[in-house]
Formats: sequence, structure tokens, C-alpha cells
Amino acid sequence: MEHPILTAIRRAGFTPLGWFEPGPEDRAPEDARFIILIGNAGPEMFRRFARERDPSRDKMNDWTRDTVQALGRDLDAKAAYPFDLEPPWPFLTWARRAGAGFSSPLGLNIHPAYGLWHAYRAALLFPVVLDLPVQDAGPHPCERCVGKPCLSACPVQAFDGASYNVPACAAHLATAEGQLCVAGGCLARHACPVGQGFAYAPAQAQFHMRAFLAARQEA
Repeated sequence: MEHPILTAIRRAGFTPLGWFEPGPEDRAPEDARFIILIGNAGPEMFRRFARERDPSRDKMNDWTRDTVQALGRDLDAKAAYPFDLEPPWPFLTWARRAGAGFSSPLGLNIHPAYGLWHAYRAALLFPVVLDLPVQDAGPHPCERCVGKPCLSACPVQAFDGASYNVPACAAHLATAEGQLCVAGGCLARHACPVGQGFAYAPAQAQFHMRAFLAARQEA
């Protein structure tokens, strides 16, 4: 039987992606005795967002903050977000500590079950240690992937296994040829064989692509 806190997180539309007891080296808030990373994996969170807000106008970060604050009050937990602190909280470091994945050749976190089709939206910070089993991410899936199709799928070779050419990617998305990526999502992500069952539906992929382009224009 699943822990009731994990069940409550899922009922709120989020996926519990990993958890751990932070130590001094983890740069967590001093009163955090236990951290659960939550976010999206597949379509469930986006479906709730689209029901409650207008994806063509509203920002997911605003909805996330409102929704997670309410969830935190119900669970007696505080929240930290990857988007509202400079320098940001070390979510990818926390992911390694939580057994929630590895760094992929694209620079994105790759989860052993969800592949590249997940994202961290918040961390729930508990004042007590929860009775949850230690997670093990298992072997790095990219080390067993001989062909590395993610590195050859991008039409403008924005990924070389060591860096991400953001300007080249953004410029391509603004062209007629780039509309395939805008409509269906990043071709490099789609090329990864891990977690294909959690790939974003077109509406979700388009939302994130539009947000990426808008952020580039504001930069």
C-alpha cells in the first residue's frame, strides 16, 4: 500500500519523483528534515493545469506556486521551487540524492522510468523524517544506449553530448522547418527510447515550446 502522502501528491495531479533526507552538503533549508521532489511525468499535471487556467495566457509557474502551497498546507510541508530563487535551489543535485535519475547527453535529467518526459516543479520540505524506502535509480540508461539517437535527431545539431546550443535551437523553432518541433515537441527527446509511454501529448508539447520561445524573447 502506498504511503498516504504520496497518494495525496498524486491526487493533486503531481508525480512524486524522488525523496531523501538532506544533509549539510545538500544546501537545503535548515528546517527541512525530509524532501520529496514533485512534478509532472506524462500528462496528468498538465491536464489539471489546463482545466484550471488558460494555457494560451497563463503561466505554469504561477499555477504551480498556488497549487503546491495549498498541497503543502494540507501535508504540513513547506515548498521550494526551481524558478523563484537566485541562485536556484539545486534540484538536479537533489534528484541524484533522491535516486531520481541521471544526467543525459542532452543535459536533461533522465529518469529510469519516465525518461526525458518529466520535470521538477517543486520540492515539499517536511519538518520530520517520513517512513519511505530509499530509492535506487539503478544503472544509468544512457550508458547502455549504444546508438545515442538523441544526439543525431536534432535538425540543427543543437546537442553534442557536452553542451546545448540554445540560440541554434530557438532560431530553428522560428522557421517553417522548425514547426514540426513546435507542434510535437523536441525531436531529440522523442528519439530517446526510455519512458516513451510518458511522452507529452501535442497540446502539452506546444505549451512548453511556446513558453521556451517567449522566455528567449524576454531574455
